[in-house]
Amino acid sequence: MQMPLDPVSEESPANIALRLRLVAARQPSQVALAHALGRYRPGAEREYAQMSFADLELRTSSIAAGLQQMGVQPGMRMVMLVKFGADFISLVFALLKVGAVVVLVDPGMGRKHLMRCLQETNPDGFVAIPAAQAFRMALGHRFPRAKLNVTVGSRFGFLPKPTLEQLAGTPSALYQPPDVTMDSEAAIIFTTGSTGPPKGVLYTHRTFGSQVDQLVAHYGITPGGKDLSGFPLFGLFNAVMGTTTVIPDMDPTRPADVEPSRLLDAIDQWEIDQAFGSPALWTTVGRYATQQQRRVESLRRIFSAGAPVSPRVLQWMRSTMAEDGQMYTPYGATEALPVASIESREVLEETADRCRQGAGTCVGRRFTGIQWKVIAIDDGPLDNISQVRELPTGQIGELMVRGDVVTRQYVTRTDQNPLHKVADGDDVWHRMGDVGYLDAEDRFWCCGRKSHRVRTARGELFTEPCEAIYNNHPHIHRSALVGIGEPGAQAPILIAEPWPEHAPGDSMSAEQLSAQLRALGKEHETTRQIDRVLVYPKRLPTDIRHNSKIFRERLAPWAEKQLEQRKRR
Repeated sequence: MQMPLDPVSEESPANIALRLRLVAARQPSQVALAHALGRYRPGAEREYAQMSFADLELRTSSIAAGLQQMGVQPGMRMVMLVKFGADFISLVFALLKVGAVVVLVDPGMGRKHLMRCLQETNPDGFVAIPAAQAFRMALGHRFPRAKLNVTVGSRFGFLPKPTLEQLAGTPSALYQPPDVTMDSEAAIIFTTGSTGPPKGVLYTHRTFGSQVDQLVAHYGITPGGKDLSGFPLFGLFNAVMGTTTVIPDMDPTRPADVEPSRLLDAIDQWEIDQAFGSPALWTTVGRYATQQQRRVESLRRIFSAGAPVSPRVLQWMRSTMAEDGQMYTPYGATEALPVASIESREVLEETADRCRQGAGTCVGRRFTGIQWKVIAIDDGPLDNISQVRELPTGQIGELMVRGDVVTRQYVTRTDQNPLHKVADGDDVWHRMGDVGYLDAEDRFWCCGRKSHRVRTARGELFTEPCEAIYNNHPHIHRSALVGIGEPGAQAPILIAEPWPEHAPGDSMSAEQLSAQLRALGKEHETTRQIDRVLVYPKRLPTDIRHNSKIFRERLAPWAEKQLEQRKRR
């Protein structure tokens, strides 16, 4: 077994992208990236385009040299609008190599949010597919500094030069590593916008390096593995961990709609031992595999992040992967990742029953580089640590964290900094925006988003504990608690999404299902005051990145409208 790469230190390359050179020197011929070619046929082996670590290092240095020749300098902000794949990974490393600040945004967040995010970064250029470049040119007055632009893909007529392939033709020997420190800016990554407009989070090279080191140390990741990466950021981590990235044949913006057999066949063909995906992805894959009694014996480590993972999904995947395999649900946020982690056995054997009874979702113990506190819930700013009131074990409050993986500021929507960042001398704590409590073993039990709590005249209701009770119903996939009215006098409404095969119809009407769910809620003290239950007619609205974070803000107006219509009948 190969040993892990040495963690970052003051003697290691400050520029996170230069770690790729160390990996390429150590394992030059190992496949770094692979993506499927041709048409998919179930059960048949596919041809894959492949790139070794040596080739990836060479290509990224060539692109970096081309970027330097066109004038990209350290600190310049460069927007990336490129589909996840080999080009995406190559370009991100090349931009980091020249010291540029990579701006990463989810195009599916909607035109309004996208425009605002891009304008607020005031970029120096766009590295983008032809359609995005045309979009940028049509609205050029909104991006006055964007003079350094690269077209990724077939260039036509008026689109800017150079193209990616022209950059890649630059001799790699011309690349000159710039002066970059660990605290140099590396990226602006936008939040999903599931609890308000997306915010631009500033990452430094130290942030990226610390994230990689925490993952390697905590999970024992060693070079030579093969990862099916359903999340772009993990594909970038793989390259500096010496792990092969097999790019899944799926739309990364719609993980819930993945065709499970495509992923399972790829795992078998490549003998993949590790995979990363959102809860929505593993819900779809795990349910299919369990129904089909499909196993993938090579798969020994699964990660799922982006939202809480249901115990039943953990059980489905456990029965699908290697018997001694492990499924982890790391907890964190764009602003602080990773924070905590728990393995499926601990969930299924120790915490799942409590979760089903409304205790919240246990996300596990903190990573070694993290400090945390549960503090009294406050919807206003906390300027410094002296204003914080820490709560005792077992009491629900909001979580705050600090450590090298915790980012220090937003660089767009900067008005949000006072609401999320707390000064502590030269250090900064981040308020996660989640409420919950610490148990006697210093595990955090998440009870939902602070902004999603329902404030009734009889007290506060938290989403995770309440929803878990209704999710016990065999017909229910997931549910969402929302409040209608003014805080302090809100009426709690539970909105349920049935599994597709249990959608209201001849066997059971929506009214009958609602009645069963109301009765279920009355059996528990946590949910006893919830008198209204609605059945949603389609999928609950979720974020574009993970398809897992429910947009409750959109559901409250829908619920209010449904109740008004019922009154008029």
